[in-house]
Amino acid sequence: MSSDLSDHDMTAVADIDSLRDDGRTVTMAGGRPVALFHHEGEVYAVDNRCPHMGFPLSKGSVEDGLLTCDWHHARFELAQGDTLDIWADDVQTFPTQVQDGTVYIDPDPDPDVPPETHWRNRLADGLAENLSLVAAKAVIHLDHYGDGFTTPLETAVDFGTQYRADGWGRGMTTLGAMANLYDALAHDEKLRAMIVGVTEVADNCDGEPPRFEQYALGNDDLSKPRLKSWFRDTCDVRDSTGAERCLRTAAAVLDREDLVEVLVAAGTDHIYMNNSHTIDFLNKAVETLDHVGWDRREPVLATVVDAIADASRGEETSTWTRPIDVAGLCFDAAEDLPEMVAAGTGKEWDRPNDFIDTLLSSDPHEIDDALRDAVAGGANTEQLAHAIAVAALRRVAHFGTGNEFSDWNTVHHTFSFANAVDNLARRTDAPDIYEACWQGAMSVYLDRFLNQPPATIPNPGTGADGTPSELRNRLLAVLDQQGGVDEAARIVAGHFDADGDPTALKQTLGEGLLREDANFHTLQNVEAGFRQFELAESDRERRLALIAPARYMAAHFPTRREREQTVTIAERLFDGEAIYEDVDD
Repeated sequence: MSSDLSDHDMTAVADIDSLRDDGRTVTMAGGRPVALFHHEGEVYAVDNRCPHMGFPLSKGSVEDGLLTCDWHHARFELAQGDTLDIWADDVQTFPTQVQDGTVYIDPDPDPDVPPETHWRNRLADGLAENLSLVAAKAVIHLDHYGDGFTTPLETAVDFGTQYRADGWGRGMTTLGAMANLYDALAHDEKLRAMIVGVTEVADNCDGEPPRFEQYALGNDDLSKPRLKSWFRDTCDVRDSTGAERCLRTAAAVLDREDLVEVLVAAGTDHIYMNNSHTIDFLNKAVETLDHVGWDRREPVLATVVDAIADASRGEETSTWTRPIDVAGLCFDAAEDLPEMVAAGTGKEWDRPNDFIDTLLSSDPHEIDDALRDAVAGGANTEQLAHAIAVAALRRVAHFGTGNEFSDWNTVHHTFSFANAVDNLARRTDAPDIYEACWQGAMSVYLDRFLNQPPATIPNPGTGADGTPSELRNRLLAVLDQQGGVDEAARIVAGHFDADGDPTALKQTLGEGLLREDANFHTLQNVEAGFRQFELAESDRERRLALIAPARYMAAHFPTRREREQTVTIAERLFDGEAIYEDVDD
């Protein structure tokens, strides 16, 4: 809009008479195309690229002070560029001046807000309106300004804890998993990981009522035993309100280790709650706090209460009670734990060579005996939890493709549970972790038929031939077609045989994962596999930790890659590419 800007660096861009006659024109200023409009006696200048998807606004319609993009019908107020359609973003405007028959514009106006602030606000818009393209553009721009991890993560955590009445769910779990994967990924996949996490939170909250928080109890002198007892009791009777008040109080007065103990205790009072998801959600909540800071512990951990108090319970299902009452074995072990732990005090336990094979046996009583002997022999919670995680990982690695496709989820749930317990055991050595170990081990037992016969995975020295670089390229090609489950395992094994860099292999797996519309379980599975790679105690375990998710990915890929299309558009807009060319008037 015309104004007195004699002190600014102005650029001559058009003849006023020609602009008045034509109504609009396109010029270049400051290295970018600018659309000029003569409307209602005034001159207006806007960036010619629609901020939504780059369509030339010079092709749009102008009426009553509004510029409408003819492609998706986004509307912009001409003078300041504000949009009426939140999914489109505001368009950049440029101050104009008419002098001696010439139109001038300021090609580099001072921004109303710093660009970092603008994109933080747009990220919040993307979350609130569940707009994937808006969120993708925001993440990419924030990364450009050096804040591509912390701001998306913190913004999504704050949003997810406020706007989903049911609390912690797949969205927040995915966000935490993507934050865990972040450092293992190449740059482009880092962006995709954050976009996946943010958009999953938005989608999981979309259409849900907001969360109304409870508040902590007023007594700051409550002890850990009392708070732990109250929290367990309120969860046991499915009293979410009372449980949240107890947990918020615990979050205010207990240290991290004690707080994790309280959560794990309630999360293991019943068997394999919510079909594994409860323990996994608890673990992801505390891992997410490691990323965003434990000063957020109260609002974040309060969201997991419903995952405990309202969860389904394995002992209420025939799976865990018929024909063998394996839930009863877990409860009996819980009662006997004090005696077992006392017997193992002061002893050093070395995992027997056949211990994992025993955990994979077809006799739950044999498994129960092995666990009891281990605890009485001095096995600490971390040792036992890790052994069970390895057994669960083997179920995934050896999953037979002759089973129903949905049974991939079954072995995955056990692995996800066991991986979570393995990680929680490294935060607290409370005996409650042993109870989770029993549940994980019995879930491994229940999955036994899905490994009969077990799929063969390559032993060292028998993987696919090729250089590490060739094998990584072949892996991406295999993941681009259906039916490559066993070949993916051969390629990963061959990469180990060729002494390939595991960091490069994980980056390739990350690329294969994040170019797809990977579902919740696949994202979880790869993140858990990477974590088990870090925790592995032998070369065999390290191979297994990447072979298993490679097989899982190959079973579920390729997908339609809708998300990748969205990210590609966002990247091209960021790079200033012309997405639309030769557009007819």
